[in-house]
Amino acid sequence: MRTPIRAAAAAISLLAASAFAQTYPSKPVHMIVPFPAGGPADLVARLLSSKLPETWGQPLVIENRGGAGGNIGTAAVARAAPDGYTILLTTSGLMSNPSLYKDPGFDPVRDFAPVTVVGNSATIVVRHPSLAGVDTMHDIERLARSSKVDFATPGIGLAGHLAGELFKTLAKVDMQAVPYAGAAPAMAAVLAGQVKLGFMAAPPTLPQIKAGKLVAIAVTSPKRLAALPDVPTVAESGYPGFQVDNMYGVLAPRGTPPEAVRKLHEDIVRAVRSPDTTKALEAASIDIVANTPEEFADYIRSETAKWAQVVKASGAKVE
Repeated sequence: MRTPIRAAAAAISLLAASAFAQTYPSKPVHMIVPFPAGGPADLVARLLSSKLPETWGQPLVIENRGGAGGNIGTAAVARAAPDGYTILLTTSGLMSNPSLYKDPGFDPVRDFAPVTVVGNSATIVVRHPSLAGVDTMHDIERLARSSKVDFATPGIGLAGHLAGELFKTLAKVDMQAVPYAGAAPAMAAVLAGQVKLGFMAAPPTLPQIKAGKLVAIAVTSPKRLAALPDVPTVAESGYPGFQVDNMYGVLAPRGTPPEAVRKLHEDIVRAVRSPDTTKALEAASIDIVANTPEEFADYIRSETAKWAQVVKASGAKVE
């Protein structure tokens, strides 16, 4: 049975939580994107920044803080005050970087309060048109058995890098990842033929494929993309079980008030499911997820364990 003092304390706590929920946010919210501007994560953040102020009456300020495969910006949010006013929009590197880097500066399970996964997109395996005769994943495997193969990725630990490492493990071949500081420079390198093979995120890659500047070989999603119905998945290309998602998720520092996490979740899901935002995400081949904080937490745990195994098997490391 509760004592009067405990009952009073509980009532005060509930009132304080209710008051916080009614006033949050009462000032601008700062969203860190741990990658350079112009990539798909930045696209998702900008869509949210154009929509959430309509609900909040406060701006969502985007800061691109790139470096170290996303670790610099991610670690900054892990260390930020847990007051709901500094949040993170990041990608799958959140779960893989702790295995790739000796000290990424954060623990994906311990240091964050997950809010929601906005959506997932595929990685597209592409080649420069001059790389003739490489039209399937088996062609890439055969090429890697007879010569040195490099593949461009938007960064260490990002989905493109992970997809290449997973393919190396399944095909039992050696390929060298060439990481760039973001989607834009990686795309420029493949378009110029400096690196003739790329594992690239769908949003910036689709226009180049449609323009005939790149040739699509396969997609890493579990099903074919509506925008590329004739391009097979890696799994159906002869590598069963292959799936790598480009995850775009929002998190807050651990210890952020549950009321703030709940408010962020509700408002972000509403924004993502609004007709104009949904249309923009679909145009970029990003599938909406909008899951719960609990589901996102489970996803982080399972993906962190999955990529630890892949990194160990592939031998990929960053000093």
